[in-house]
Amino acid sequence: MKPDHIALARRSLLLESAPPAVAEAVLATARAREFPRGGTIFLQGERASAIYIVVDGWVKLYRVAPSGAEAVVGVFTKGASFGEAVAFRHDTYPVAAEAVTDCTLIRIEADVILRQIRENPEVAIAILSATFAHLHSLVGQVEQLKAQTGAQRVAEFLLELAPCTQGACQVTLPYDKVLIAGRLGMKPESLSRAFARLKDQGVQIRQNVAIIDDITALRDYVEEDPALAWSRG
Repeated sequence: MKPDHIALARRSLLLESAPPAVAEAVLATARAREFPRGGTIFLQGERASAIYIVVDGWVKLYRVAPSGAEAVVGVFTKGASFGEAVAFRHDTYPVAAEAVTDCTLIRIEADVILRQIRENPEVAIAILSATFAHLHSLVGQVEQLKAQTGAQRVAEFLLELAPCTQGACQVTLPYDKVLIAGRLGMKPESLSRAFARLKDQGVQIRQNVAIIDDITALRDYVEEDPALAWSRG
Protein backbone atom coordinates (compact mmCIF):
# COMPACT_ATOMS: atom_id res chain seq x y z
CA MET A 1 0.00 0.00 0.00
CA LYS A 2 0.97 3.62 -0.49
CA PRO A 3 2.22 5.58 2.54
CA ASP A 4 -0.93 7.74 2.56
CA HIS A 5 -3.07 4.57 2.64
CA ILE A 6 -1.20 3.37 5.71
CA ALA A 7 -1.52 6.76 7.39
CA LEU A 8 -5.26 6.85 6.78
CA ALA A 9 -5.71 3.31 8.09
CA ARG A 10 -3.80 4.22 11.26
CA ARG A 11 -6.23 7.11 11.83
CA SER A 12 -9.32 4.95 11.30
CA LEU A 13 -11.50 3.99 14.26
CA LEU A 14 -10.47 0.38 13.76
CA LEU A 15 -6.75 1.00 14.37
CA GLU A 16 -6.33 4.42 15.98
CA SER A 17 -6.23 2.99 19.52
CA ALA A 18 -4.15 -0.08 18.63
CA PRO A 19 -0.49 -0.14 19.71
CA PRO A 20 1.81 0.95 16.85
CA ALA A 21 3.45 -2.47 16.60
CA VAL A 22 0.07 -4.16 16.30
CA ALA A 23 -1.18 -1.72 13.65
CA GLU A 24 2.03 -2.24 11.70
CA ALA A 25 1.63 -6.02 11.84
CA VAL A 26 -2.00 -5.81 10.73
CA LEU A 27 -1.26 -3.49 7.81
CA ALA A 28 1.78 -5.46 6.68
CA THR A 29 -0.52 -7.95 4.95
CA ALA A 30 -3.33 -5.52 4.04
CA ARG A 31 -3.93 -4.66 0.40
CA ALA A 32 -5.53 -1.73 -1.40
CA ARG A 33 -8.27 -2.68 -3.85
CA GLU A 34 -10.11 -0.53 -6.37
CA PHE A 35 -13.76 -0.97 -7.27
CA PRO A 36 -15.66 0.76 -10.09
CA ARG A 37 -19.00 2.43 -9.50
CA GLY A 38 -21.60 -0.33 -9.04
CA GLY A 39 -18.92 -2.91 -8.26
CA THR A 40 -19.78 -5.63 -5.72
CA ILE A 41 -17.49 -5.76 -2.69
CA PHE A 42 -19.26 -8.68 -1.04
CA LEU A 43 -22.71 -10.25 -1.14
CA GLN A 44 -25.31 -10.82 1.55
CA GLY A 45 -24.84 -14.38 2.86
CA GLU A 46 -21.21 -14.60 1.70
CA ARG A 47 -18.69 -15.90 4.25
CA ALA A 48 -17.17 -12.94 6.10
CA SER A 49 -13.40 -13.09 5.97
CA ALA A 50 -12.23 -9.48 5.73
CA ILE A 51 -12.65 -5.98 7.10
CA TYR A 52 -12.52 -2.92 4.86
CA ILE A 53 -11.40 0.69 5.35
CA VAL A 54 -12.50 3.26 2.78
CA VAL A 55 -9.61 5.24 1.28
CA ASP A 56 -11.75 7.30 -1.07
CA GLY A 57 -15.18 7.16 -2.68
CA TRP A 58 -18.47 5.94 -1.19
CA VAL A 59 -19.72 2.45 -0.28
CA LYS A 60 -23.23 1.39 0.64
CA LEU A 61 -24.30 -1.56 2.76
CA TYR A 62 -27.75 -2.90 2.02
CA ARG A 63 -30.07 -5.84 2.53
CA VAL A 64 -32.37 -7.41 -0.03
CA ALA A 65 -35.74 -8.59 1.30
CA PRO A 66 -37.44 -11.76 -0.03
CA SER A 67 -39.70 -9.43 -2.01
CA GLY A 68 -36.64 -8.03 -3.78
CA ALA A 69 -36.87 -4.64 -2.08
CA GLU A 70 -33.56 -3.05 -1.12
CA ALA A 71 -32.98 -1.45 2.29
CA VAL A 72 -29.89 0.74 2.68
CA VAL A 73 -28.29 0.03 6.07
CA GLY A 74 -25.37 2.43 5.88
CA VAL A 75 -23.20 4.56 3.61
CA PHE A 76 -19.47 4.96 4.28
CA THR A 77 -16.72 7.20 2.98
CA LYS A 78 -13.07 8.07 3.59
CA GLY A 79 -11.65 6.69 6.85
CA ALA A 80 -14.67 4.56 7.77
CA SER A 81 -14.40 0.82 8.33
CA PHE A 82 -17.03 -1.89 7.97
CA GLY A 83 -17.39 -5.66 8.29
CA GLU A 84 -15.72 -5.96 11.71
CA ALA A 85 -18.23 -7.81 13.86
CA VAL A 86 -19.15 -10.68 11.56
CA ALA A 87 -15.63 -11.14 10.21
CA PHE A 88 -14.28 -11.98 13.66
CA ARG A 89 -16.93 -14.66 14.10
CA HIS A 90 -16.29 -16.14 10.66
CA ASP A 91 -20.01 -15.63 10.15
CA THR A 92 -21.74 -14.63 6.91
CA TYR A 93 -22.27 -11.01 5.94
CA PRO A 94 -25.84 -9.98 6.90
CA VAL A 95 -25.68 -7.26 4.24
CA ALA A 96 -24.19 -6.73 0.79
CA ALA A 97 -21.63 -4.01 0.02
CA GLU A 98 -21.46 -2.08 -3.24
CA ALA A 99 -19.31 0.78 -4.52
CA VAL A 100 -21.56 3.81 -4.93
CA THR A 101 -18.77 5.66 -6.74
CA ASP A 102 -15.37 4.58 -8.00
CA CYS A 103 -13.57 3.82 -4.77
CA THR A 104 -10.41 2.48 -3.19
CA LEU A 105 -10.60 0.23 -0.15
CA ILE A 106 -8.06 -1.32 2.19
CA ARG A 107 -8.80 -5.01 2.71
CA ILE A 108 -7.62 -6.52 6.00
CA GLU A 109 -7.95 -10.26 6.50
CA ALA A 110 -9.88 -11.01 9.69
CA ASP A 111 -7.52 -13.83 10.67
CA VAL A 112 -4.65 -11.34 10.88
CA ILE A 113 -6.44 -9.24 13.49
CA LEU A 114 -7.69 -12.31 15.35
CA ARG A 115 -4.10 -13.43 15.70
CA GLN A 116 -3.16 -10.02 17.10
CA ILE A 117 -6.06 -10.14 19.58
CA ARG A 118 -4.83 -13.46 20.93
CA GLU A 119 -1.34 -12.02 21.36
CA ASN A 120 -2.39 -8.57 22.56
CA PRO A 121 -5.84 -8.19 24.17
CA GLU A 122 -5.64 -4.37 23.82
CA VAL A 123 -6.57 -4.85 20.18
CA ALA A 124 -10.00 -6.06 21.26
CA ILE A 125 -10.71 -2.59 22.65
CA ALA A 126 -10.19 -1.09 19.19
CA ILE A 127 -12.58 -3.62 17.70
CA LEU A 128 -15.21 -2.91 20.35
CA SER A 129 -14.86 0.83 19.68
CA ALA A 130 -15.48 0.38 15.96
CA THR A 131 -18.42 -1.98 16.56
CA PHE A 132 -19.95 0.43 19.08
CA ALA A 133 -19.65 3.29 16.59
CA HIS A 134 -21.64 1.29 14.02
CA LEU A 135 -24.27 0.44 16.65
CA HIS A 136 -24.50 4.08 17.70
CA SER A 137 -25.01 5.07 14.06
CA LEU A 138 -27.84 2.55 13.65
CA VAL A 139 -29.49 3.78 16.85
CA GLY A 140 -29.27 7.30 15.47
CA GLN A 141 -30.97 6.20 12.26
CA VAL A 142 -33.81 4.58 14.23
CA GLU A 143 -34.20 7.77 16.27
CA GLN A 144 -34.42 9.82 13.07
CA LEU A 145 -37.14 7.54 11.70
CA LYS A 146 -39.12 7.69 14.93
CA ALA A 147 -38.67 11.29 16.02
CA GLN A 148 -38.07 13.46 12.94
CA THR A 149 -40.07 14.49 9.91
CA GLY A 150 -38.73 13.62 6.47
CA ALA A 151 -37.60 17.21 5.93
CA GLN A 152 -35.75 17.20 9.26
CA ARG A 153 -33.95 13.98 8.33
CA VAL A 154 -32.84 15.48 5.02
CA ALA A 155 -31.74 18.67 6.77
CA GLU A 156 -29.64 16.69 9.26
CA PHE A 157 -28.09 14.73 6.40
CA LEU A 158 -27.06 18.01 4.76
CA LEU A 159 -25.62 19.31 8.03
CA GLU A 160 -23.51 16.16 8.41
CA LEU A 161 -21.96 16.83 4.99
CA ALA A 162 -21.63 20.60 5.36
CA PRO A 163 -18.01 21.87 5.42
CA CYS A 164 -19.16 25.00 7.31
CA THR A 165 -20.27 25.46 10.92
CA GLN A 166 -22.13 28.74 10.49
CA GLY A 167 -23.36 31.19 7.88
CA ALA A 168 -24.14 30.34 4.28
CA CYS A 169 -22.81 27.08 2.87
CA GLN A 170 -22.84 24.86 -0.22
CA VAL A 171 -22.98 21.08 0.11
CA THR A 172 -22.20 18.73 -2.76
CA LEU A 173 -24.46 15.69 -2.62
CA PRO A 174 -22.09 12.70 -2.72
CA TYR A 175 -24.32 10.22 -4.52
CA ASP A 176 -27.61 9.97 -6.38
CA LYS A 177 -30.91 10.98 -4.81
CA VAL A 178 -32.36 7.46 -4.94
CA LEU A 179 -29.59 6.29 -2.62
CA ILE A 180 -30.01 9.34 -0.38
CA ALA A 181 -33.68 8.45 -0.05
CA GLY A 182 -32.82 4.85 0.83
CA ARG A 183 -30.24 5.98 3.40
CA LEU A 184 -32.86 8.18 5.08
CA GLY A 185 -35.62 5.57 5.02
CA MET A 186 -37.65 7.41 2.40
CA LYS A 187 -39.01 6.85 -1.07
CA PRO A 188 -37.58 9.06 -3.87
CA GLU A 189 -40.84 10.97 -4.19
CA SER A 190 -40.82 11.63 -0.42
CA LEU A 191 -37.27 12.96 -0.72
CA SER A 192 -38.38 15.37 -3.44
CA ARG A 193 -41.17 16.64 -1.21
CA ALA A 194 -38.73 17.03 1.68
CA PHE A 195 -36.37 19.10 -0.48
CA ALA A 196 -39.33 21.26 -1.49
CA ARG A 197 -40.28 21.82 2.17
CA LEU A 198 -36.72 22.88 2.96
CA LYS A 199 -36.99 25.86 0.59
CA ASP A 200 -38.80 27.69 3.41
CA GLN A 201 -35.77 26.91 5.61
CA GLY A 202 -33.35 28.54 3.19
CA VAL A 203 -32.24 25.44 1.27
CA GLN A 204 -32.11 25.36 -2.54
CA ILE A 205 -31.20 22.22 -4.53
CA ARG A 206 -29.48 22.75 -7.86
CA GLN A 207 -28.61 19.44 -9.51
CA ASN A 208 -26.19 17.81 -7.02
CA VAL A 209 -25.52 20.90 -4.88
CA ALA A 210 -27.51 22.08 -1.85
CA ILE A 211 -27.24 25.83 -1.19
CA ILE A 212 -27.93 26.61 2.48
CA ASP A 213 -28.62 30.24 3.48
CA ASP A 214 -27.87 29.78 7.19
CA ILE A 215 -26.37 26.68 8.80
CA THR A 216 -27.43 27.74 12.30
CA ALA A 217 -31.06 28.28 11.29
CA LEU A 218 -31.14 24.88 9.58
CA ARG A 219 -29.69 23.24 12.71
CA ASP A 220 -32.42 24.89 14.80
CA TYR A 221 -35.01 23.46 12.41
CA VAL A 222 -33.58 19.94 12.81
CA GLU A 223 -33.86 20.24 16.60
CA GLU A 224 -37.47 21.47 16.55
CA ASP A 225 -40.34 19.41 17.82
CA PRO A 226 -41.61 17.44 14.78
CA ALA A 227 -45.11 18.87 15.21
CA LEU A 228 -43.74 22.39 14.78
CA ALA A 229 -41.58 21.29 11.86
CA TRP A 230 -44.65 19.87 10.11
CA SER A 231 -46.63 23.03 10.67
CA ARG A 232 -43.81 25.12 9.20
CA GLY A 233 -43.49 22.77 6.19
